Amino acid sequence: MRREKSTPRPGWEKIVAEQGMVYGTPGRGEGGAARPYWDESVHYVFEMDEILSLEADVELLHSMCLDAVDHVVTTERFRDFALPEWCWEAVAASWKRHDPHVYGRFDLRYDGSGPAKMLEYNADTPTTLLEASLLQWYWLKDTHPDDDQWNSLHEKLVERWTEIKAGLPGSEVHFTWSGSETTGEDHVTVGYLQETAAEAGIDTVGLAIEDIGWEAALDRFVDLAEAPMAAVFKLYPWEWVLSDDFGKSVARSLPDTLWLEPLWKSLLSNKALLAVLWEMYPGHPNLLPAYLQNPGLLTDYVRKPLLGREGANVSIVSPGSEVSTGGVYGEEGYVYQLFDPLPEFDGFRPALGAWVVGDASAGLGIRETVGLVTDDGAAFVPHRIPES
Repeated sequence: MRREKSTPRPGWEKIVAEQGMVYGTPGRGEGGAARPYWDESVHYVFEMDEILSLEADVELLHSMCLDAVDHVVTTERFRDFALPEWCWEAVAASWKRHDPHVYGRFDLRYDGSGPAKMLEYNADTPTTLLEASLLQWYWLKDTHPDDDQWNSLHEKLVERWTEIKAGLPGSEVHFTWSGSETTGEDHVTVGYLQETAAEAGIDTVGLAIEDIGWEAALDRFVDLAEAPMAAVFKLYPWEWVLSDDFGKSVARSLPDTLWLEPLWKSLLSNKALLAVLWEMYPGHPNLLPAYLQNPGLLTDYVRKPLLGREGANVSIVSPGSEVSTGGVYGEEGYVYQLFDPLPEFDGFRPALGAWVVGDASAGLGIRETVGLVTDDGAAFVPHRIPES
């Protein structure tokens, strides 16, 4: 694994915009200087044996996470995940029904010298999908056409929708985004997923989640045409859905309305999962020690809010030192994870985003930052695997 400088393609801004990159707050470089969010002036290089090892790690971690969800449901440990009590039964029922799931993204620490370490699992509303699936693939074909890339995201998404299609409760899926998300990232991500579902032969309808209606007489969700909604894909976090009356209607709608990602993913995307995994698999080479409520015997640790997003409200604590980020999370509680700093390459720290589609590893996206926390100032950079 190494970081290499590269020459951006002439007119790259126009190229990536035409491919859908119409969002992206500028990243932050050294000294806080602005850098492009999509930055093809650098890229990472991996050998194939490293990628094969990472693929195996990711699929093992995913299976361990599913076992952890089963453990939480069986032992009814929902309180540890700060879920409202009224939804516990619905979460358990979603898991026991095997409500289908589509995709997720592990955030990993990896430097090429040992096994990947799981930092967290973005299993409910993972972003950077367009960048990982399309943008960096086209970059590779334009700049290193003979090289390879860990990237079968598009093909696996179409294949996954084909698998889900037979079990849909109706003939169409409504793909929803939030109109309150102003960058356009949610809308573009949902639009891309909608395209992959359509490619699988599914009838799709695009809709802002704020435009979903509730028909009391039918006791069903309806769209703008007042047609019942049989299946809904949402890019809206379950913890937000479950915070108001809309969430109670969602729970009541199951299983007549199929929600993707499924309700049981409220456990898989929660950082309490990190502590449960460490309880179940203590000392596992792909895990970092993690605990709920307190750091235990850890002296160097990262305190993460259970429902935090984009690196908000994270504290890195070591003897005599504490660095924290701001935000609005934390009332729900924290998990404490051993601090294992991201590796440093030319002054930058890459976090590997390893994708899972269905239950199979599907690709890699890399975000890097100059700081210790991968936050909303991180830039996305492509990668390649040299021709052997």
